[in-house]
Amino acid sequence: MPGITVGIDGSDNAHHALIWAMNEAVQRDVPLTVLTVHPTIQGYWSRQPVTIAGDAQRVEEARQAAEEAVAQVTKEIGADKHPQVTVRAINGFAAQALIDASADADLVVVGTRGGGGFARLSLGSVSSQVIHHAQCPVVVVPRDR
Repeated sequence: MPGITVGIDGSDNAHHALIWAMNEAVQRDVPLTVLTVHPTIQGYWSRQPVTIAGDAQRVEEARQAAEEAVAQVTKEIGADKHPQVTVRAINGFAAQALIDASADADLVVVGTRGGGGFARLSLGSVSSQVIHHAQCPVVVVPRDR
C-alpha cells in the first residue's frame, strides 16, 4: 500500500514510532498503514508461519490493540492533525511482514527495538532485518523522539 507503513508491537518504542509516522503522514499528506503482527512459530520444512488454535483470536486482539494505540496517538497529536489510517493485523513474522510491506510502501517506520528480552540492545532484530532487506527507505525512530 503506497504511503507510510509503521510496525507496532505494543512497546514504548513502537509508540514513539507511531507518533513519528502519524506526524510524517500528515506532513506528506499520504495514507498510513499500521501493521501489527501476532508472532508465530516457523514450520521446520516449509519455513512458513504455522497457524495453531487460537491464533485468529490473538490476531484480532492485536488489531484491537493497534486501533487503540492509533486512537491514543491521534489524541496526543491533535484531532485536526491525523492522516488516513489503515490498521492491519496478521499472524506471522514481524520482520518478514514489514519487508513484504516495503515492496509497496514509500517509507517504512519502526522503533529501535520491541519488547524482547534483551533490553540493553540498542537495535532489535526486527529493526535490523528491516533496515537490511526493505525495498524502500526505512526510518528507525529512537525512543527519546
